[in-house]
Amino acid sequence: MKSIIFLGATGAVGNQALLALLPMSNVEKITTLGRRKIDGIEQTKLVQYNIDIHQPDSYKEYLPNHDTAFCTLGVGQPSKVSREDFRKVDYTAVLEFAKACKAAGVDHFQLLASVGIDPNAKNYYIKSKGQLVEELKKLNFKRLSIFMPSMILTPENRYGLMQGLTLVLWPILNPVFFGSMKKYRGIKVENLGMAMAKNIETTGEGYEELTWIDFMKLVQD
Repeated sequence: MKSIIFLGATGAVGNQALLALLPMSNVEKITTLGRRKIDGIEQTKLVQYNIDIHQPDSYKEYLPNHDTAFCTLGVGQPSKVSREDFRKVDYTAVLEFAKACKAAGVDHFQLLASVGIDPNAKNYYIKSKGQLVEELKKLNFKRLSIFMPSMILTPENRYGLMQGLTLVLWPILNPVFFGSMKKYRGIKVENLGMAMAKNIETTGEGYEELTWIDFMKLVQD
C-alpha cells in the first residue's frame, strides 16, 4: 500500500495525476500541499493542506509516514516571469521540498521535468531543471523518477496564440519523431498524469528517466 505526499496537484499535470491516483486500490492515503485546495473532490483517502511553498516549516509536519512523493510544481509559463521568480519556484521550492521529504523518510521521489534538461545548457529553463535534477540525485532517494515530456497537450489553450498553434500542430508533427526522436512527441496531459500515477506500481531502484515511450507503455499496461 502506498502513501503519497503531493506538491503541485492543482496544476494541469498534477491534477490529472491526482485523479489517476485516487481510485488506485494500492494507494491508501494522499496528502496534497499547495497554495490552494482543490474543490470538488470528496475522497476519504485525500487530505489537503494550504501551505507556503517557499517555507518548508509550513509543511514539514505533514511529511512523515509517506513513502512516495509527487512533485509537479512549476511556473506555468516561464517566459512571463523573471528568471529570479522562476528559479524560486521551479528550483528552490522544489529542492527544499525534496530535502524535507528525504529527511521525513520518503523513499521514492517523482518529479515532472522536461525533455532535454541539461545542467550545462544555454537555455535558462532547461539549465535550471538540469541543475535541479543533479541536486536531487545527491539526496540519494531509494528511487528517483524524472518525467521528461516534450509538448504537453491540454484540452484548452491556457497561454495564448503560440500555445494555441502548438496544440493544433504538434499532434500532426508527432509521426515525424521516430526512433530515438520519439521522446519529442507530444503527450496528452491526462496520459502523462496517468503515467506518473501508474509508475508507482512498477518496481525499481535508483535513478530513472522517463520519456514518451515510457509514458505510453505505462498507460497501455
